[in-house]
Amino acid sequence: MTTTGTVGTVPAQRAAARPLAMGGPVRDLRGKAARPHRLAFAAGDIVVVSGLPGGGKSTLIKRAAEAGIDSQDARERWERRMPAALPYAVYRPLVRAAHYWGLWRELRSGASVVVHDCGTQAWVRGLLAAVARRRGRALHLLLLDTSPEEALSGQAARGRRVSAYAFARHRGAVTRLLRAAEAGRPPAGCASATLLDRPSAATLTRITFRP
Repeated sequence: MTTTGTVGTVPAQRAAARPLAMGGPVRDLRGKAARPHRLAFAAGDIVVVSGLPGGGKSTLIKRAAEAGIDSQDARERWERRMPAALPYAVYRPLVRAAHYWGLWRELRSGASVVVHDCGTQAWVRGLLAAVARRRGRALHLLLLDTSPEEALSGQAARGRRVSAYAFARHRGAVTRLLRAAEAGRPPAGCASATLLDRPSAATLTRITFRP
């Protein structure tokens, strides 16, 4: 099933049977009765997953992406090494350095990859877009549209909250991304944007790359 522009409603059996292939620049899967179980991209492409902290990015990557680079993984590895009483802010620079080093090694391999992005770091998308261009491939955005209440609930469930200031920055950045995508404009450097709400993200079980 190939789509162009915003995704329309399709029979549920067809959506479940085949991955949703790349089509137009923006695909809106929010509020759809028929939700795809898979999204398919070309081999060598890069997919970046953005959204509010606590909105389900890490959960989606762990469930659906075989080749996923998640900053949360780096944080958890360092947390296991550090004294429990040591504030995260103290070793956060080390976590970020470890995350970006692992990301850089994966990108240098030329492999297809799904990357966690908090939404506020436009320079990260710029770097990923540049890498994709050098490969002759494309960068794609998966944008999770969750309410602030849903995101805060997700933070509480994982026992890890961001500051009110940081959360406000994330909200502003994600809102700008959403508004641009809703107007048919993927972020700079992105060949496409796919909008997901909680139900469509929960239905998605595979992000695949194929020739």
